[in-house]
Amino acid sequence: MGRSTVVERMAAEGVYRSQFVTGVGNGGLTAFEGGDRWRWESRMFGGAYDRAPVCARPVYGALDWAGSAVGAAPRFGSCFFRLGESVVGRTTFCYPDSTFEPSAFGVGERMGLVGLARAGGGRDVLDEYVEAQVHGPVRWGADVVEVVLDPSFRGTWVEEAAGRLGCAVSWHGGFRLGVGELRRRRGFRGSEVVEAGERVAVRGWLTPWVVGGAARSGLFEPRVVKRLWHCLARFGAPGGG
Repeated sequence: MGRSTVVERMAAEGVYRSQFVTGVGNGGLTAFEGGDRWRWESRMFGGAYDRAPVCARPVYGALDWAGSAVGAAPRFGSCFFRLGESVVGRTTFCYPDSTFEPSAFGVGERMGLVGLARAGGGRDVLDEYVEAQVHGPVRWGADVVEVVLDPSFRGTWVEEAAGRLGCAVSWHGGFRLGVGELRRRRGFRGSEVVEAGERVAVRGWLTPWVVGGAARSGLFEPRVVKRLWHCLARFGAPGGG
């Protein structure tokens, strides 16, 4: 994956775009007519976007109901951005993730989703977020007030590109997972993922920068890298994951 496909492209375009436009993402890549993402949106929004141009579709985030230092939904990445209050009036919410075809929905002024998320329902902690769908454009510096990066990106082109987004840049405590702990958690995502982590670890450690390098290397199937990230997000978060 080239550097220009994520944060550098965001900086160049000035707007956050959905998977229907970009074709990339850290979840399932099903954002096309007839695909799962298309079907879920058709169900949730009563077909409102079925014939709309792809650039008009909502973009996704999560409600930070727990005040997490590493973002509301680390399953999808080590960095996140915070939106201003002005977008709340055009944001809808659901729990659980739309992947699970939920029946519980809400809006900013009225919802009961936080209680459901807090209860968990036996879900893994990576799935306890309240999904948010923002309708209308999300613009850097106008709707996005801050981007929060993992410290493994300090001094890299990621930090440089983030500085061009037009919003504040800050840092969280950092994801970090030792190979020994990864091996101990082998049952979480499987031996193939552990073996990939062993190959790419730097001095015995995994960080988001290291996992990103694995993705860009082309040496591993995307699903393996994604599951390796899940291990780092689940067990390598600041404070113990």
